[in-house]
Amino acid sequence: MKFFEHSAKKIFKKNGINILEGHVAYSPEEAMEIATDMGLPVALKSQVLIGGRGKAGGIKFADDPGEAFEKASKLLEMEIKGEKVKHLLIEKKANIQKEFFLSVSIDRSSKKPIIIGSIEGGVEIEQLAIDNPEKIIKYHINPLKEFFPYEAREMARKMGVGSELISSVGGIIWNLYNVFKKYDAQIAEINPLVLTDEGLIAADAKLEIENDSLFRHQELAEANSFKPKEFAFVKLDGDIAVIGNGAGLTLTGMDMIKLNGGNPATFLDIGGGASENTIKKALSLVLNYAPVKVVFLNVLGGITRADDVAKGVISALESSKRKINIVIRLTGTNEEEGQKILEKAGIPFEISMEKAAKKAVEIRNALVE
Repeated sequence: MKFFEHSAKKIFKKNGINILEGHVAYSPEEAMEIATDMGLPVALKSQVLIGGRGKAGGIKFADDPGEAFEKASKLLEMEIKGEKVKHLLIEKKANIQKEFFLSVSIDRSSKKPIIIGSIEGGVEIEQLAIDNPEKIIKYHINPLKEFFPYEAREMARKMGVGSELISSVGGIIWNLYNVFKKYDAQIAEINPLVLTDEGLIAADAKLEIENDSLFRHQELAEANSFKPKEFAFVKLDGDIAVIGNGAGLTLTGMDMIKLNGGNPATFLDIGGGASENTIKKALSLVLNYAPVKVVFLNVLGGITRADDVAKGVISALESSKRKINIVIRLTGTNEEEGQKILEKAGIPFEISMEKAAKKAVEIRNALVE
């Protein structure tokens, strides 16, 4: 059983190997949402079960959410060596100072596990093995005996790792072998293991488990669980972002924008019980979407509380580098408290959806005249 990178990394992290912060995206909209939420710049990495994705163009970088959307769109249209890219891993871009290669597998000829390491990792590792085989260090392990940390440090020393990193690299070698042994793996690999300002991090992860042993590792299924979506986001062709709490209310808001001569840039349903944090994330997402000139936030509070909406709006506007006009229709549960919060912050609002939609279109038209 082969694991996607994001699943393998969860297992590595659980066993003491540091990884980058990352989340899975199935659409360009999710990629943009994650990039907005996580911070920039980011790496967008195609999730496939074959090697060579880097050389095939399956890894891209983005410096802003709009660029993350565009590059995710292209990646999700790709096939890499015949395998369709169905999802992406979005990670913070690492500040890489040095790359290493580490792998644990079975040496069929000696019938023993073998650790392979090099102080030169990355996409050219296969060519390195041909051109400079002396830079590839191999260490066989007796499976009937314990593999000790000092042996892992000795492996790091033979690789040519600097004295200041021998202990750290040795610790990762030891942890990687323990993953290999614990999960009955056929291969456990990090290429590259990178040195960053935050220390040593597994920038990639490869894990393949013997199928006949999976009954012993039911917990591995948990590694395939993904971060649930907090709201539904769809990119449209206009320039007025529409946000609502509920699909019906969001669609009605879009109709009102169209009725007044405007064009929606987004359909963004935050759901019926959106929290202050969800409001902030949703608003931050559209504020970072380049085509948006005006935001129309249409909230009829039921389970969603108007005061939470107001606090989320203020938090998003304070943290956004991009200043965009926002028109808010806010009524329902705790509406007086929510409206007072907006008034105190100097943020105008409307009670009528019709008036709010008309105002959003008027502001947009004034901006483009």
